[in-house]
Amino acid sequence: MKVVVIGGTGLIGSKLVGKLNEHGHEAVAAAPSTGVNTLTGKGLAEALEGASVVIDVSNPPSFEDEAVMDFFRTSTSNLLKAEAGPGVTHHVALSVVGTERLQESGYFRAKQAQEELIVASGIPYSIVHATQFFEFMNEIAAAATDGDTVRLPPVKIQPIGSDDVATAVGLAAIGTPVNGVVEVAGPEEFRLDQLIRKGLAAKNDPRTVVTDLSAPYFGAGLNETTLLPDSDAHIAETQFVDWLAQQQ
Repeated sequence: MKVVVIGGTGLIGSKLVGKLNEHGHEAVAAAPSTGVNTLTGKGLAEALEGASVVIDVSNPPSFEDEAVMDFFRTSTSNLLKAEAGPGVTHHVALSVVGTERLQESGYFRAKQAQEELIVASGIPYSIVHATQFFEFMNEIAAAATDGDTVRLPPVKIQPIGSDDVATAVGLAAIGTPVNGVVEVAGPEEFRLDQLIRKGLAAKNDPRTVVTDLSAPYFGAGLNETTLLPDSDAHIAETQFVDWLAQQQ
């Protein structure tokens, strides 16, 4: 079947397009660089022609609060409107474990708004909540850096590799719409400060990770389990140490 992947040239999207094509589907990467712009609607109708499934793994060019909210509201609305005609029978979106618990953060408020638009659309859907990617550790460290110090709370996190995320999203896309949320997480639980410390050390990054109970996470306060999935989450296989080895 034809599957259109919005954000199909990015980290997750490119992996997803490859995996779907390998399994005999017609996966199309839709992004501004391929002539599809969900903010303006340019190229959407043409890209969706003949599609059965649309997967949205896109992210905004700016993570400033107002910009990110405008991106997800506008692009999701345009996308759902374009899907409303005959043909598209499944909308799949990638979001983040704990989104509903991280509403102090502008990014997660925008992701929540995206999810609410999908639920209200009437189009059969599946929302995949993934824990944070191994590949996102650099951004977590950068957001928490002050000079040569990285301040992070010792909360629990169960990170996952992007390849495993792409697999989970692909499986959701070729399956029956759940009209709800499915969660996917990595196989190991860490403390956030411990995880970032390990990641920086592996790259010989000189920054010092300081454990700070009050440190925010992209503007949001965290408790012990904010970033953890529910007990029924699908558990992926790739371990952090193996992923690190692949980066050398």
